[in-house]
Amino acid sequence: MKKMIVYTGYLCGYCNRAKNLLVEKNIDFTEINIHDQPEKMEEMIELSGGKRSVPQIFFGDLYIGGSDDLYNMNIDGKLDSLIASDTK
Repeated sequence: MKKMIVYTGYLCGYCNRAKNLLVEKNIDFTEINIHDQPEKMEEMIELSGGKRSVPQIFFGDLYIGGSDDLYNMNIDGKLDSLIASDTK
């Protein structure tokens, strides 16, 4: 089963927004705070294709993007489809 990974930082309203959506939808995720684990910032930048802002969200090897991207996936029904396809 793939994991949802959310790279976050301190005082980040967009990070909280993304995490709240995942909690609301009962989607398990791993949070990596780049301020608590600064060595993970380079990993996040590399995986996201150079993005330095948080949150950066991944589902397994699939790069989702930021908070707005996650919300748009949810509105379009693609988030539920993505999660459902992983449980089959």
